[in-house]
Amino acid sequence: MNPRASGSASGTDRSVDRLINFSDAVVAVAVTVLVLPLLDIPGPGEGESVWSVVGRHASQIWTFLFTFYVVAVMWLAHNRILNSIRRYDAFIFWINTTWLACIVLLPWVSAMFGESEWGRSSVGLLYWGTMAAIAFLGALLGWHLRRNPRLLTADAPVLPPSDQRRVAMRGPVMGLFFLIIGIVSVVAPAVATWLPLGIIPLSIWLRPAAEPVSEDG
Repeated sequence: MNPRASGSASGTDRSVDRLINFSDAVVAVAVTVLVLPLLDIPGPGEGESVWSVVGRHASQIWTFLFTFYVVAVMWLAHNRILNSIRRYDAFIFWINTTWLACIVLLPWVSAMFGESEWGRSSVGLLYWGTMAAIAFLGALLGWHLRRNPRLLTADAPVLPPSDQRRVAMRGPVMGLFFLIIGIVSVVAPAVATWLPLGIIPLSIWLRPAAEPVSEDG
C-alpha cells in the first residue's frame, strides 16, 4: 500500500493551491518592500557624482541586494516543498505561517541592519537571527514531510538516498551559520562583515549531486 495514499490530513487540492498562492504573494510583497529604504536616499547634489551617493549608502544597498537574493533562494526551496504536497495538516499550516511572518518582518530588520553599517551590536544579532529562523522553519517543514509521506503527491520528486541527508542538513546548517554570524557581529563586527562569504562554499557543499526524479519515473 502506498503510504502517501493513506492517513488523513487537512486541506484539499484547491486549498493547497490557495496556500501556495498566498505564500508566494506574501513573499513577493515582502521582497518588494525591501527596496523602500533605498527610495529615501537623495540623488547626487550639484557637482556630486552618483558614485559618491552609492559610496555613502553602500551598506544599505549591499544589505538590500544580499537579503533579496538570500530570500529568493529560501523561497525557491520553500516553494519546492509546498509544490510537493497534496494535503497539509495543522503543523504545516502553522510552521508555514510563522515562516511567512519572519519573511514579512525581514524588511524592517534589514532596514535597521543596513543603516547600522552591517550590523553593529544587537541589530546584527536580530537580522541574522531572523534569517536563521527562516532557515530553521523551512527545514522543519521538510522534516515533517519526510516523517509524513502521506501528505506528498504521488509524483513528488525524490532524491537519491546519498543526497537526501545532504538536503536535510541544508536548512539547519545554514540557520546555524546565520546564528554564528549574528553572535560574531556583537563581539567582532569587522569579522562578521566578511563571514557571509561563507554562504557560497556552504551552498555548493550542500547542493545535491543529482537532480530529483519523480517516483513514477
